[in-house]
Formats: sequence, structure tokens, C-alpha cells
Amino acid sequence: MKINFVDSVHPVLSTRLTVAGHTCEDLSERHGKELIQQLHDSEGLVVRSRVMLDEKLLKHAPKLRFIARAGAGMENIDRAYCGSHGIRLYNSPEGNRDAVGEHAVGLLLTLMNNFCKADREVRQGIWDRVGNSGRELGGSTVGIIGFGQMGTAFAQKLQGFGVRILAHDKYRDGFSNEAVKESTLEEVLEESDVISLHLPLTPETDHYADAAFLARCKKPIWFLNTARGPLVDTAALLDAIDAGRVMGAGLDVLEFEERSLLGLRDQTSDPTLARLYANDKVLLTPHVAGVTKESYFKLANVLADKILQDIADGKL
Repeated sequence: MKINFVDSVHPVLSTRLTVAGHTCEDLSERHGKELIQQLHDSEGLVVRSRVMLDEKLLKHAPKLRFIARAGAGMENIDRAYCGSHGIRLYNSPEGNRDAVGEHAVGLLLTLMNNFCKADREVRQGIWDRVGNSGRELGGSTVGIIGFGQMGTAFAQKLQGFGVRILAHDKYRDGFSNEAVKESTLEEVLEESDVISLHLPLTPETDHYADAAFLARCKKPIWFLNTARGPLVDTAALLDAIDAGRVMGAGLDVLEFEERSLLGLRDQTSDPTLARLYANDKVLLTPHVAGVTKESYFKLANVLADKILQDIADGKL
């Protein structure tokens, strides 16, 4: 099978596919027409986020049998087109679930304990113990919205902190256990001290956390988003912080990101982005929650497992 790598991933994937007798070709440096011209005989594509695989592009790959994304989200792939043309889709959220779960815990502890502010002040010779005293996570209620691989991993990382965990997932049920209570959205919004989003980006979830959502929270909350930027109406979140309904927010992703997720769009005059940068109650990281040395390997290795298993089972 001819498999083209549109993005760079850990070489374990190409190595395992090659050993199994398949031909792998690196197209990660090809762009535009030069890239499209190489797809005519592609039977498999390996991607991350730099290219939108829409119908216009996919029509140039008439032999395509599968697309494998090294990551969780599939919003850069025309899933309807793939479904109608028998193209199998793979992703690998199992590969970076631990990284995302740990990052979310890190964001939360940093916010609750004023780590960034304290670090800046100590470097300036300010020794403010009272002003930098934190809050304990133990005894809090943590609400997780979206309980797939990432939400589940976050819940697992929280065990041991002495928290109560409520989880809501519109499309899953029956996942309650000793540590997690399956909950309605209303229960999460009414009872949580912390709310963390772990949803895919779809038309249904665009600006999921808007002004109405935040107004339904009964307590002042700590808010986390390590999923996709457009899930959050940033202006509404900043308004909620100003009003005291949100005590602090940890955002690994922003609605101002390029569709490739490789940087921010030019928003130099955007007043909301300016407000975001100026707000010291928001902790920002550059879409790296799932990016670790370990996950780089695991994302590719999980794809190799899935693809080779389906080939062995005659599904590809």
C-alpha cells in the first residue's frame, strides 16, 4: 500500500508500516499544487493539522483507502466525503490522553496557587506571602464536560486530590464509578467549583461556553479548556471574570488560532485578544497540552497498531 505522510510524526509509524511491506513517502515539505500532485496514487494519508483535507483536495486522491490523524480532533478532515467514499478514518487520542490530563491538572494548580504571580514578584524582590496564598483543591467539586479519552484521563489524574468529580457527556452513558458521578449538564453547572472542557470541535460545540453557559454556573468557578479554542466565547469568558463569576481560567487553546493550529491569526487590532493578554487571571499555553516527548511516540504507535490490525483483519 502507498502511504503518504502529509505531516511529520514519530518515525515509529513509517518504520512499522515499511516492515509490514508498505511504501511510505514523506510529503511534509510539500505545499499547494506540489502536494496535491503527489496524491494521485495515495492509498493512505497520515496527517496532523497543517492541511485541510476537504472534498476539493480529497478528489485528487481517488485511490485513498484511509486517513490517519496523529492526534484526537478530526475537524480538519471532511468526514462526510470520506464516509461516502469508503475512506476509513483513524485518530489516536489514546496517545496523548495522559499528557492532556496532566497538563489540565497543572493549569488548575497553577491558577489556584498563584504560581505565575508569585514567581514574577519574587524575581522583583517582592516577598508577599499573604497576597500569594492559594486555595486547596481538596474538597472541591470538579465538573468535566466531555468524557472521552481526555476527560477520562483528567478524572484519573485528579484521583488522590480528594475531590468530587461530576462528568457530563451528551453521547455517552453508563460510565459512573467510585470516583466519577455521571451527571447532567445542569448538575455540573450548579455544583462545580471547577469546570473543564474536553469536547471535540463541531458545529454543535462552537462557542459552547458562551455568556448563557457561564451565567448558569451557580458558583464562582475555575475554568479550563485544553480541547479546542472555538469552544469558548473569549469575550464572554473575560466578562465573566470581570464580574467575578469566573475566578481564573487556564486556556491551552484559543479561538484566535489558525485552522492549522500552528499559530495565531493576525489579530493585532482585536480588542478581545488585547483584553485576554492583559488579564492576569488567565493562564495561557500555546496548544501544547497533548505535546510531550512521550506522546509524540505514542500518537504514532497507536496509529500503527490500529492500521496494521485492520489490514490483518481484511478491513483495509
